[in-house]
Amino acid sequence: MSTPTYKQVWKENLNMNNPVLVQVLGICSTLAVTNKVVNTLIMTVGVSLVTAFASYTLSWIRHLIARRVRMIFQVLAITFYVVLLQLILNAFAPEVARSLGPYVGLIITNCIVMGRTETFAPANPPLISWWDGFTSGLGYMLVLGTMSLIREPLAFGTIADIPIFPPEYVSSGNNWTIAIMAPSAFFLVAIIIWVFKTRALKVEAAAKAPKPATAGGTK
Repeated sequence: MSTPTYKQVWKENLNMNNPVLVQVLGICSTLAVTNKVVNTLIMTVGVSLVTAFASYTLSWIRHLIARRVRMIFQVLAITFYVVLLQLILNAFAPEVARSLGPYVGLIITNCIVMGRTETFAPANPPLISWWDGFTSGLGYMLVLGTMSLIREPLAFGTIADIPIFPPEYVSSGNNWTIAIMAPSAFFLVAIIIWVFKTRALKVEAAAKAPKPATAGGTK
């Protein structure tokens, strides 16, 4: 099998094979951390970097790992980078670390990370594996970022903790408290997937539709 190009990997992970919209992976954190833009941004950057560097590491040593023990090495590599991420957050962003709670640690079991290190990294060179892991995280970020930009203003009247509505928006009870609850995230991600699938089907149908004959064509 030939190695995919960087452009192919980019298009696959952000659009045609998006980990959330197409593969429906990473849903637990999608429901949990998208009530705040800052939390979402840090969580998704963390997933992107962990997936990228774990994929790079496992691709680099792929010829040294026996197939029967590959899962052990995958978990070890992912755990190393997740622990490193936790230490950095605790040192430089303790408030965010407390806000995210256990979800940073759960990156270890995130299906997006496990999927890319299991399917792509063992079969491809290190640099393209790094790119695949990073762009998979960006595809994840695209969906979660969209959700947080909807949920935070409705719930708190802010974006990235910057007020966008008058103070009385929250104090008068006009805010949508339900927007910070997991059920609202569940319905929101379902709507986003529905819109994406509908658009994809229309594009596919347009591509398959017969092209009209041009005037003056050969008889």
